[in-house]
Amino acid sequence: MPHAGGGEDALAPVTGEAKSWGWFAIFNIWANDIQSLFGYSLVASLFISYGVSGWTAFAALICSGLLVMFLVNLSGAAGERYGIPYPVLARASKGTQGAKLPAVLRAIVAVFWYGVQVYFASTALALLIYSVTGLSGGAEVLGLTAVDWVSFFIVWAFHIVIFWRGMGWVETFLNIAGPFVYAVMIGLVIVLWQKSDGQLLAQARTIFANPEATWGTEITGFIAIVGTMISYFAAVLLNFSDFSRYAKDRRAMLLGNLAGLPLNMILFSALALLTTAGAAVVFGEAIINPTEIVEKTDSVVLSIIAAVTFFAATVGINLVANFIPSVNGIANLAPKRISFRMAGMITSVFALVIGGLWTSFIAEFGISGFVNTLGATLAPVFGIMMADYYLLRKQELVRDELYDLEGGRYRYGNGWNDAAMIAFAVGAVFSVATVWVPFLAVLSGYAWLIGAGLGGVVYMALAKGKVAA
Repeated sequence: MPHAGGGEDALAPVTGEAKSWGWFAIFNIWANDIQSLFGYSLVASLFISYGVSGWTAFAALICSGLLVMFLVNLSGAAGERYGIPYPVLARASKGTQGAKLPAVLRAIVAVFWYGVQVYFASTALALLIYSVTGLSGGAEVLGLTAVDWVSFFIVWAFHIVIFWRGMGWVETFLNIAGPFVYAVMIGLVIVLWQKSDGQLLAQARTIFANPEATWGTEITGFIAIVGTMISYFAAVLLNFSDFSRYAKDRRAMLLGNLAGLPLNMILFSALALLTTAGAAVVFGEAIINPTEIVEKTDSVVLSIIAAVTFFAATVGINLVANFIPSVNGIANLAPKRISFRMAGMITSVFALVIGGLWTSFIAEFGISGFVNTLGATLAPVFGIMMADYYLLRKQELVRDELYDLEGGRYRYGNGWNDAAMIAFAVGAVFSVATVWVPFLAVLSGYAWLIGAGLGGVVYMALAKGKVAA
């Protein structure tokens, strides 16, 4: 990776020895993306809430993994080939100035969740401190005790240390965190297996199924789970070139995505199913939060190990899904003035405010509609970029001109590609409507795919024959 310091270092093309990520590094991007506390709770809740058999839910998760793999191979190809990040790739279809709009929207979503995840990672560290010292409670400031605040600042600083050292440290952390989380999850399954007297596997097949289930309800549940998981991965789908540009070659990217998505999904979903089913068998209730399961085992050692694991998992997804998109999006606002480290510090300051105020204000105020609206606007951006790269340009870009902000074929006269902006507006109106219009809520996670397709179709209709390849 280019050294932090000057110029477009955060956005500069990755070439030569800097393209060092093998398939295992790509695999761990997905391992960390899936393994967060939220990811576990989401997968566990899917087994319970849709009233389908374990096999149906399992098949839906595998299907969604295959579909996301296909889409991410599409979005990551240009990054791998040209070494360019998402904000630079967006310039080809939106224009050198127009690309700032979707890049900053993605950055806003990422910055918000980055701050929230810093807070959640700090709760894992606080759990560790409480478990080791035996401390409890205390006076609160903005909803957090002294131990909570110390944990929050340590986690906040830990993120800074990792990004300050560069992408090599990010890769190293992900490579350690991914396998470690799996090891602990397997350990938790073993504990529950012993406590269930060997009944865990037999119960997992049917324990969440609806006794009155029919083929129709199973198919409906299958479709709903696939849609939900696509929506969950939507943001990383868009900016995967931020990571694929570090891949050694196309083979490393494809193998990493294959192992990281369908295969990783199989392993993680199996462990989530067994753990959730085991908790239902042993404790007699459906628990989707793994921290609650750990607490019920009454094991101090397991509590300490779990705290470290949850910390690693949450920091891992934060680096993958939030930090890198934030940094690249912010740097793209003023590429010649904002370096990788400067963008990282700007992101960290926002995280300090958002995470510090999460318990006392932001969580109570409720801004999910705001964040979901921003996320929905990103759906057509994916469709426009893919239509432009594959259908219009036949996978051929002129890299040097992508970095020419004063002229070149990607400036489109005034820096904005009107065809892309119109297609973006049309697709975004539909996607945002699914957030706010109850009638469209039935589309669930598929609203993202439809919005992406709509953006691509409108763009091709307006741009064909007018855009220089």
